[in-house]
Amino acid sequence: MNSRHTVVESPLGQITLVAIDDALMGLYFPHHWYMPSMDTFGNRVEALDDAVFSAAAIQLDEYFRGDRTSFDLKTATRGDLFQEQVWALLKDIPSGETTTYGELAEELGNKSLAQQVGKAVGQNPLCIIVPCHRVVGKGGKLTGYAGGIPRKQFLLELEESEDARAARLLVDAGKLF
Repeated sequence: MNSRHTVVESPLGQITLVAIDDALMGLYFPHHWYMPSMDTFGNRVEALDDAVFSAAAIQLDEYFRGDRTSFDLKTATRGDLFQEQVWALLKDIPSGETTTYGELAEELGNKSLAQQVGKAVGQNPLCIIVPCHRVVGKGGKLTGYAGGIPRKQFLLELEESEDARAARLLVDAGKLF
């Protein structure tokens, strides 16, 4: 098993990418809520010298430039059955759209699972790639993001449509007066 990691720069600061063999296993920000011990990340390598990291770095750069809305990377996660079900649902949330923890719980068949869904979303090891930032609280409230609320807001604003951006700017401008 070839476990390794790299660090890439982004508009959100440094991002640590973790891979095992030919699959991306983790994407973490500094001070990430649920970051595994660095001891489990393997040796640090240069992103450009590694096919998995090079592809991830290129696609992340395209995403941050607004040229990509989803990722085409081989990934692998090691969650329990419930976490894997939640993370699979996250992959289906289209760019520029959001859903709530309660709506995800309903998709799993039980609205009362919203709190457990929130915990699973927070433990997503591939944030951005598996778009957990697209999950918001009831009424659209920005709640919990393992990388921090400012990063979540940045990602949501990056993905919003021109119409949504214009409407948000009008609302924000109205708050000034």
